[in-house]
Parts: sequence; C-alpha cells; structure tokens
Amino acid sequence: MNDRTAGGLSGWFAATILLGAFLLFQVQPLFGKLLLPWFGGSPAVWTTCLMFFQMVLLAGYAYAYGLSRLRPVSRQLIVHGTLCALALLLLPITPGESWQPADGTRPVERILLLLARHVGLPYLLLAATSPLVQSWFAAAYAKGAPYRLYALSNLGSLAGLLSYPFLVEPRLTTVGQGTTWSVAFGVYAALCGVLVVRMRRLRLPGLDAPRAAPPIEHPAEPAAGGRAWAWWILLSALGSVLLMSITTHVCQNVAVIPLLWIVPLTIYLVTFIICFEKEHWYVRRWFAAAAMLAVLAASYLVLFRYLDELFLSFGLEVLWFQLTHNIVVEATLYLLLLFLLCMVCHGELVQRKPPPQRLTAFYLAVSAGGALGGILVAVVSPLVFSSYLELNLSLLAGFGLALFVFADEARTHWLPGVSRLLRGAALTLALAASAIVAWGQWEAWDREGGLLRVRNFYGVMSVKERYPQNPQWRGLALYHARTLHGFELLAPELRGKPTTYYTEDSGVGRALTAMREAGPLRVGVVGLGVGTLAAYGQRGDYFRFYEIDEDVIRLAHRYFSFLPQSAAEIDVVAGDARVSLERESDQQFHILVLDAFTGDSIPVHLLTVEAFALYLRHLRHDGVIAAHISSRYVDLVPVVTALARHCELAEAYVVWPPIGVSVKWADEHGLSLTQSQWMLLARDRQILQRSPIDEAAHVSIGQEGPLRLWTDQSNNLLEVLR
Repeated sequence: MNDRTAGGLSGWFAATILLGAFLLFQVQPLFGKLLLPWFGGSPAVWTTCLMFFQMVLLAGYAYAYGLSRLRPVSRQLIVHGTLCALALLLLPITPGESWQPADGTRPVERILLLLARHVGLPYLLLAATSPLVQSWFAAAYAKGAPYRLYALSNLGSLAGLLSYPFLVEPRLTTVGQGTTWSVAFGVYAALCGVLVVRMRRLRLPGLDAPRAAPPIEHPAEPAAGGRAWAWWILLSALGSVLLMSITTHVCQNVAVIPLLWIVPLTIYLVTFIICFEKEHWYVRRWFAAAAMLAVLAASYLVLFRYLDELFLSFGLEVLWFQLTHNIVVEATLYLLLLFLLCMVCHGELVQRKPPPQRLTAFYLAVSAGGALGGILVAVVSPLVFSSYLELNLSLLAGFGLALFVFADEARTHWLPGVSRLLRGAALTLALAASAIVAWGQWEAWDREGGLLRVRNFYGVMSVKERYPQNPQWRGLALYHARTLHGFELLAPELRGKPTTYYTEDSGVGRALTAMREAGPLRVGVVGLGVGTLAAYGQRGDYFRFYEIDEDVIRLAHRYFSFLPQSAAEIDVVAGDARVSLERESDQQFHILVLDAFTGDSIPVHLLTVEAFALYLRHLRHDGVIAAHISSRYVDLVPVVTALARHCELAEAYVVWPPIGVSVKWADEHGLSLTQSQWMLLARDRQILQRSPIDEAAHVSIGQEGPLRLWTDQSNNLLEVLR
C-alpha cells in the first residue's frame, strides 16, 4: 500500500516516533539533574535513574508486544490513546519540595519511587512508541521498512540528548525544563490522538482484519528459539553494562554532571543508529579487531608502572605510570572502548535480528537485556563487589566477544587455506593478548585496593598505606575513587598533624589561625573526610561536621586519630549538609568550611545562592566561609566569586604550596605537595587582612567575562570545565 492509499500516514508515524524518542531521552538527564542535589550529588544517582529507565523501557516494550497482538488494530489505538490521556493528568513532572528526602538513608528506593510517581506512566508510553508505531506502520504498509523507523527513533533520541546540555540546561531553570517537557508530552499525546482518529477512519485492511497468515511468496519462518533470545538478551546486556560502568568511572574521577552522562549515552545510541541504519558499515572483522586492540591498549596502559620500574633500575626516570593516571587520556580511551565494543555488541545484534513480523519480540528481548545490565550494575554489583569490578569484568567479556567474532570470521574466510603453522601462531598470539588483558584488568582492579575497600551508594572508599618505605612520610590515606580525602602520618611525633589540603599554610589553616584571637571557636565543616580539621581543635572549641556517607564516618573513627584525639568538643551529623542546616537553629559559627566533594568537584547544590543564604544564617557577623575548590578539571573561582559579590562578601584566594614550587624545595621545607586552593569569604574585609591570611591571599580576583549566578533552579558545571 502506498502513502496516498494510507491517507498520508507515514508523516504522522514519523512525527510521532521522532517526538516520542526526543522526549524519551531528554527526560533522563533532566530528571537526573533534578534529583542530583537531593541525594548528595553521587554518580549512583544517574546509575539508578538509568536502571529505572531501562526497566520501564522493558515494560514499555512488553506493553507494545502485548498490545500489538490485540485485534483488530483499532482496539490498540483506543487503548494507547486512553493511556496517553491519563498520563496528562500526572503532569507537570517536576516534584515538589515535599518529596525531598529527610536524610541519606535508602537512596535507591527513594529515587525509584520518585521516578515511578512522576515519570513512570509517561515514560512507559514513550518507550512503547517505537515498536508499537512500527507495528502499525507494518500493518498499513505491507512493503514498508519499519526498521528504518527504528533508526529514526534513535535519531530523535540523539537530538533529545544533545540538545539538553547545550540548549536546554543553559537556558531554562529546572522548573522551566519540567514544564516545557510536560507541554511537549501534551503535543505527543495529541499526535497519538491524530493517529487514532485517522487510522480508524481509513479502515485499512491490514489494520482491522484478523491476524492474517503471511503471503505465499513470504512464508513464515519458525519462531525464534532459546538460542536467539539468549543472544539478543546477552548482547544487549553487555552493551548496557559497558555504558553504565564506563559512565560511572568517568564521573567518579571528574564531576557528576549531565554532560558526562550524555557523552557515553550518545556514543551508545550512535552505535545503535549505525548498526540499524547502515548495516554494511559494521564490518565484523575490522570492528572486532579494533575492539580487541583497544581493550589490549587499555589493559597495557595499566601495566606501564612495570616499565617505570625497569627504567628506574637503569637510573632512568621516564614515569610512564603518570600517563596511566591522566584522566583525559584514560577517559578518551574508555569512551573509544565504549564505541568499539558497543559496535560489536549491536552489530552482532543486528546480524541476528528477526523478520519484521517478530520485531516487537526482538525489541522486548533487547530491552530485557538493557534492563538486566542496569540491574547488574545498579543493584547487584554494589551488593557483591567492594569496588567497581563490573567495569573490569565487562571489558574482559567485551574482549572475549570481539575475539569470538574475529575467530569466527577467520574460520569462515581465512583459516581453511592457511597452513597449520600459521594457525598455531595465530592461536599463540590470541592467547598472549588474552593473558595481557586479564593481567591488565586484574592490575586495574587491584591498584584501587588497600587495607580496606568499601562500596555504597556514594561511591568506593579505600584506606591505603602510603610511603611504607619512608618513615617520615609513612601514613594512611582515605580515597574516594582516586580523589584523596585525607592523610595521616603514622610517625608518633607527627601523628595528628594536619596534612595535605589542610596544613597550617593552607587557606583553611590560615583562616583558623587568624580567627583564633576571638577565643574559643565554633567551627562547622561540610564534609568529614578523615576529620583532619579536628586537629586544630583546642579546649573550649566546638567542631560540628556534616557527612552524608555513614561509611566515611565509620572509617574516620576506625583508622584515623584526628577525631578521637581532638581537644575540642566534636559532633558528627549524619545526612546531607544542606538538609541538616535547614532544620537546625542558627549555629553562630566563627568559620564554616565547605569541604564536600563528589568526584573531583564540590556538589553543585552546595554552591548556589540559596545555599549561601543558608550558610550566612549560620555564620556570625564576623565569621568566615572557607570554600575548598581544589580541582583538576573544574574552575570554581568564578562561581564562588559571583556568589561572594552577590552576597556582598569580601573574598581572598589562597593557593598553597604556591604554583611553581619545585619538588626539591618542598621536600627541603617539609611541605606536602598536595596543592590546595581555598576561597575565604567574609562580610568584613578587615578579617581577611589579618595575619596570616593576608600573607598568601590574592584579595582581588578578576572574572574573565560574565558568569551566570548559580541557583538551585539554574546552574551548569559545563561553564567552568577546564
């Protein structure tokens, strides 16, 4: 049937699928960012959201699969149109403040509840759009190509993702984003209504007739067996695990922002688009070979430290190991890995796709695999592993799949005419490469270990012994992924001395010294770490720490002496700092220290106008806010400067050790080379002119161009990425 006979429905099909896919993927970063400040800014917020979306995608495909079997098709149209109308009653999707959690317990359950209540039904209907509309298309256009509509759906998804960080997030507040999305969903529901009306009026034979047998010239193929379903599910699951584990790895070491969610998800979608729209682009042997080489390179990078030791044994200092800890190099390599391995996963998926008559079953299996991967990463892995071991295991599985595909190609096209000697050489090479990959992934997992490793919703914490061969510097360190959160020297005469970011010459150390002339101090600290700042406590002082992660509190008391040996009175408040401060009476702090980190940056919700208004309520009129802004990848100086000027606060910027200090000079002067950057803010500029603050501070800080003031409703970390 041509488009004229079908009443020009092809355009309506395309518009519905495009808008549905656009909304389906735009709501993911939108709602993820909305929930991020409510749950401590953890990377697991996005992982949990992604798991929910994959599970509802499965439910949507199951709904489409079941509905597509209902005859006549006009009944399908009525059911879907009715559910779209009901979904409109749930709009807008933005949750009110009453949904904000009171504490940090049961974060996964709370996130899933929030998502189910506010976007559950709309998302399910959007998820069902692609397979359902394609089945209607197949009924209306017997000779059409519904798989092309699947590629069109992926293009809409890609547009929804890419438009968010560059168009939507910078221009709309969180509430505005939710309202705009809700209006667009209303348009989608209207498009579904148009399809219902127009298709029922046409009374097309393929739509209202009972399920017919295939034409004689296209005999029905046997139903897909268990082996086919297993391939569909496992290939999809591996792609999903790779997506989520690599995204977590990058966010954990840089910053938890929508852009770093969207880049991997975009790569993942692009592989779908290429494999389904341009099947001939997937050349099995080349992509399999490239994927194997990429995993081999990633594994070999981890082993470069052994090259360091080899060169050092000859008196040469090459430091290849530093390359492996360069997050830019590593993130680029892992994103390339994601592309190549997902091309193999999705390329093999397309190689095994069924005929159009069973496309809804195929989509159901693919979505089941995606949901399975999400559950494995977001639910099973935190319960089973004390680290992000799923990343290493998924890379090993991806290498195994690529090796299998390459071997299958070789067996089919090359090996039959090759001598036994060359076959043996090829087998030896494959075994050697497999051994290097296995060794490298083991090392990648093992290097993140230490005396103890703990994993929870907020990340992986590890306690490590550092400099064991050097009595002067030997000590224990607490790491969150690769970010150092505190270090204590173990030598008896040095134990309890503030180190790393918190030395007496650091910004916070100078602020505490300068405020000491006021007598006993009341100090508030957002973020516990190992409790290093408690080392400054004297008799009569009061230190109040706010920490969302109860495992950090436990580790700080168990392995470090700063808290138990402090002369000050110490309180540690478990829970999100902003929520706790909002519910407390005014604390009248002399100093309020902002030292909470997720990844390599302070969580955004701690650097907004509303947050600073709260801090100032708890600060004495002559008090100081000390913001720790050390970061390799994010420049927070303009953000804090804009907040200071909005709140009419004087500011001082302290970097210690000074930029350019040599290793030799620092060692001679007993300095730690952990450089810290602090911004000190006060209502009274004279406080920042006290010694020793004025000796190291840059009092006047210029801004390079205007920076939009961050609020709870409008903020964008992309603006300040280095």
